[in-house]
Amino acid sequence: MTDKENNMLSTETIKELTDISRRMRIDILRMIDAAGSGHPGPTFSIVEILAFLYFQKMRIDPDNPDKPSRDRFVLSKGHASPALYAALYEKGYFSKEDMLSLRKINSPLQGHPSAKMSGVDATTGSLGIGLSQALGMALGAKIQKSNTKIFALIGDGECDEGQIWEAALFASHNALDNLYVFIDSNKDQYEGHVCDVINLEPLDKKWISFGWHTMNIDGHSFSEIDKFFKECDEYPYFPHIAVAHTHKGYGVSFMDNNPTYHARALNADEMTKALKELNYS
Repeated sequence: MTDKENNMLSTETIKELTDISRRMRIDILRMIDAAGSGHPGPTFSIVEILAFLYFQKMRIDPDNPDKPSRDRFVLSKGHASPALYAALYEKGYFSKEDMLSLRKINSPLQGHPSAKMSGVDATTGSLGIGLSQALGMALGAKIQKSNTKIFALIGDGECDEGQIWEAALFASHNALDNLYVFIDSNKDQYEGHVCDVINLEPLDKKWISFGWHTMNIDGHSFSEIDKFFKECDEYPYFPHIAVAHTHKGYGVSFMDNNPTYHARALNADEMTKALKELNYS
């Protein structure tokens, strides 16, 4: 039986997405290195999710970035903006010169996403607000009877914010089944391990109790991300959320699950080692 007959991602598609993710990690490292600051660890943990969204799932067009019927994406954990910028760069939204201007004065690529930038649908960064922005877009699409889909990504530490749970209740009450959310569950936040700051477990059962279609996935597996979207079709009238289990720093061995890379640029030796692992030339 073929991959198509199995309704699975083809081996070729997985290979393409894997290479895109590798290039995105290189872009992220180069951006942060040029800026001299950033959050490489929590940025690396969401690369596969964004690669899948931007190159497999979302209906978007770099040549017509403001098309009203396009799908939308909200990066609520805005400190991971280089992952969003890497996806947009690889998709062709802006030049290499712009890509390397991260955090510079007058650059469109600021430390947190700004909707003033082509391809960015929401200004975020203050943790907790992105989910509310996304559900507002989803409700608007429902009112307008549009088939636009809204995608969002929040952090597990971000779920400490009360606004997240207010938004969760609102989305299920309004049956926003055009809303698809990923939780970057890398188990760590700036203050320490998520379970030590405010224990959120069992996280999946909390979202189920708030009326969401909920699924646990490996956030670095394209097949599991794809499986989540296929299962969403079986749950009309429910907003959808994937608890995506990830690693900070995933993709580079010495960064993997290493909290020291939460909020600093790599030094010269670390950059050399990381780029070598990623086959950069």
